[in-house]
Amino acid sequence: MQASRLLSILMILQLRGRVSAEALAEEFEVSVRTIYRDIDQLSAAGVPVYGERGRSGGFQLTGGYRTQLTGMTPAQADALMLAGAGSAATALGLGGDLAEARLKLMASLPPDAAARAERTASRFHLDTENWYAADGAARWLGPLAGAVWQERRIEVAYRSWKAAVARRLDPLGLVLKAGTWYLVARDGRSIRTYRVMNIDALEVTQASFRRPANFNLARYWAKSARAFEASLVTEIAEVALSSLGLTWLRDINPRAAAAFEAGCTDFARPGWQRARIPVEVSRFARLQWLALGSEAEVLSPAGLRRAIAEEADAVRTRLRAT
Repeated sequence: MQASRLLSILMILQLRGRVSAEALAEEFEVSVRTIYRDIDQLSAAGVPVYGERGRSGGFQLTGGYRTQLTGMTPAQADALMLAGAGSAATALGLGGDLAEARLKLMASLPPDAAARAERTASRFHLDTENWYAADGAARWLGPLAGAVWQERRIEVAYRSWKAAVARRLDPLGLVLKAGTWYLVARDGRSIRTYRVMNIDALEVTQASFRRPANFNLARYWAKSARAFEASLVTEIAEVALSSLGLTWLRDINPRAAAAFEAGCTDFARPGWQRARIPVEVSRFARLQWLALGSEAEVLSPAGLRRAIAEEADAVRTRLRAT
């Protein structure tokens, strides 16, 4: 593990230039003291790395040093063949570059490794789009990607679930999550997430901005996604499902289905089971559980039962009126 981390630190210093010990510690989820020991190991091995103290200090390689340890194992080449989600690259205007990069990668591999990577590409395919996905974000992705690359401030008209708003943003990155594109941007001093398909108007301005020091898009997204899910799943409900209802729940909410299967017991109706599982707050959960129709029943809490019943009554009234 240490040898792999040492090589990764060397690659990061080569790619990024000066990097702080704190940033490296966060990257590898180790202590700052461990990073200092790793740097000592690299120096002892003859790697010309030095450090500077202070607020803007960090470690970097001297004299344009570059490692020659860039060879890939066959397994790593296999992984890279699966990493280039083609539809995402095309949406960002990088489809041609991805195809050329793939060809260059294949040409750089030994014959046996290239043949193996080709077999991987012919047997596995990544489709990042969700079923019945509408391409509502496509018209904005090109300009947004350009603004991210060039660090240009943008002005947007945006529809949140609360209201339509106008925002002046510093675009920091784009994330593709389960077929849906999100923009991560700084709004004043806070960093927020915006659903790209909810943008109604976009203007890329000539004003530039400076990215936050040590901002890491992948780490921000992982933390933000966990916090978002935790903010929604705040209640415990006792529910009963038929076997068909459980099948449907696996499609709608795999995590809830897994929790149900882990703790389910028999229910009074033949073929049904019951369990206590975490659910979203009632205003969201009512629609999710109503989608399961007569194949599911929420037994508690009473507030969620009422919310589902009221929603069902509203649908029934609307259908009768037409």
